[in-house]
Amino acid sequence: MRHLPYFCRGQVVRGFGRGSKQLGIPTANFPEQVVDNLPTDVSTGIYYGWASVGSGDVHKMVVSIGWNPYYKNTKKSMETHIMHTFKEDFYGEILNVAIVGYLRPEKNFDSLESLISAIQGDIEEAKKRLDLPEHLKLKEDNFFQVPKSKVMNGH
Repeated sequence: MRHLPYFCRGQVVRGFGRGSKQLGIPTANFPEQVVDNLPTDVSTGIYYGWASVGSGDVHKMVVSIGWNPYYKNTKKSMETHIMHTFKEDFYGEILNVAIVGYLRPEKNFDSLESLISAIQGDIEEAKKRLDLPEHLKLKEDNFFQVPKSKVMNGH
């Protein structure tokens, strides 16, 4: 993606129900229109950056953009794992995402265990990269200063 950082926001929708249940790695999913509006030069794969829910705190995140070959999706999706433990689900809330870097292409896995291991490796690599000064400064970007009127359910 030539246009990094890339900023987007949208309402969190229900995904496939696999992130938390099968993988133990909860994800927040964007609606199709947000995915469809990604720049045309966005390669599928795993990216990292910053995310907030409503006007809440900004946290590190990884995001998968693509078809998730392991699950053979037929629709392109954008699934964000925020590196923070939330007390409750936040479906319907506004998710704000700043994608700042690319980790790896999408690929298929021969087992659920190898997929989980790869995602955990992506999370660790993203944590390290986001501590670099050029990425850390984006945590404070004005994009994350969401007016209180856009906040739902106190997030």
